[in-house]
Amino acid sequence: MGDPKGFMTHTRRQAKYLPVPERLANHEEHIEILPEEAIRTQASRCMDCGVPFCMTGCPLGNIIPDWNDLVYRGRWKAALKVLHATNNFPEFTGRICPAPCENSCVLGINEPPVTIKLHEVSIVDKGFEMGWIKPEPPAVRTDRTVAVIGGGPAGLAAAQQLNRAGHNVTVFEKADRAGGLLMYGIPHYKLRKEKVQRRIDLLAAEGITFRFGCTVGTDITFAQLKKDFHAIVISTGAEAPRDLPAPGRDLDGVHYAMEFLPQSNRANWGDADIAALHPKKQKIWAQGKKVIVIGGGDTGSDCIGTSLRQGATSVTNFELMPCPPEKRTAGNPWPQWARIQRISSSVEEMTEKGGKVHYSLATKEFFGKDGKVTGLKTIDLDWSSGKPVEKPGTERTWEADLVLLAMGFLGPKRGGLLEQSGVALDERGNVKTDAKTRQTSVPGVFAAGDARRGQSLVVWAISEGREVARAVDEYLTGKPSLLPSVRLDAFQY
Repeated sequence: MGDPKGFMTHTRRQAKYLPVPERLANHEEHIEILPEEAIRTQASRCMDCGVPFCMTGCPLGNIIPDWNDLVYRGRWKAALKVLHATNNFPEFTGRICPAPCENSCVLGINEPPVTIKLHEVSIVDKGFEMGWIKPEPPAVRTDRTVAVIGGGPAGLAAAQQLNRAGHNVTVFEKADRAGGLLMYGIPHYKLRKEKVQRRIDLLAAEGITFRFGCTVGTDITFAQLKKDFHAIVISTGAEAPRDLPAPGRDLDGVHYAMEFLPQSNRANWGDADIAALHPKKQKIWAQGKKVIVIGGGDTGSDCIGTSLRQGATSVTNFELMPCPPEKRTAGNPWPQWARIQRISSSVEEMTEKGGKVHYSLATKEFFGKDGKVTGLKTIDLDWSSGKPVEKPGTERTWEADLVLLAMGFLGPKRGGLLEQSGVALDERGNVKTDAKTRQTSVPGVFAAGDARRGQSLVVWAISEGREVARAVDEYLTGKPSLLPSVRLDAFQY
């Protein structure tokens, strides 16, 4: 605690979004950069609260008060060391994590919370700017080999931790680049892909082997991996999208969000074939189209912002659930995650362009002409009983040239890898593991990330990757791992 009166002297100041017209003109990151002195001032608001609930709110258990104090004192290199001690990729979480730590900040009980996320990204950006972040290959190698299936944040965190333990790690990634949703889901304007590739390059320089364009279960069998590696980590993510099986669903122009978003990111990379990852190699672009996005979560928001930047003539958002309250309710007290209405930058852009989020709305039918979607029909829902009840007489018709389904994910994809591996699944369809060892029903096979816990946050994926690495290290060595533990008990917030 650098300034004992900082939280009383200074008000919260966070980085602001650039004006809507300015940010819609391109796909660049659209948050202003605060001067260093302002960031240090904000760090001084971290108070000597006794019990830092921010750390329990963070799935990584980041040592937030320590690096807040170091930022306030201008000791950026020391702050980076503390930050990296618990978080492999703070340049990602500092940009796209919804910051549950700030929801749990003690100051947030009766004042605006500390700008923790701002300090996190400022520390790691300073580290890259000053050249402090360099490859750190292990001094000693073991003779153990590990296959990590899936190059998203969980797989990458597991790979880096296991590599630090000296094991020989190979990451199998079905796409042509690693990163998972960091690379091909989250839009360029929220997280520039050069920043993702920069970290991938660092991991490769540390000795991790990457095999791109390699789908386990198709290009290589699971049995072959079992033969070639001492341990296997399944970290394929939760890629099975929730569908909307209404009449007309098969019309051209109705697509899953994850058929649409990767193409925009590939275009921003300058790739010649932006539809390379689409199952039918079909290009999906929003320019000149009336777009309706079904789903009000982060993925839906990403579809909105991307459609606007591609030049959609209009964008409208449908959300099945009712509009959340503006403030916490009695049943949602601090330090829980605040289930309140949040306006993303993309929704703000849509609103300024004349669009709107329509809550409590169910899609009943898609209709079209010559096999192409031209609109859809909806009905309003009444949630007063706690369950959705259709309201008679509220049917509406909407025009649309492009409909994007962003209604969440149902777990890892079936068939292929899961079928060949023979691992047991839980009641939700995720890969079932022992809670402590993270081992599946197949000896020597482990699981982490969304494939194990279901659709979740990037910060949870990194946490999962770090914890499964400890479990794999203990399995390979037969003794307690020296890799740091995330935490021992279940999170409550």
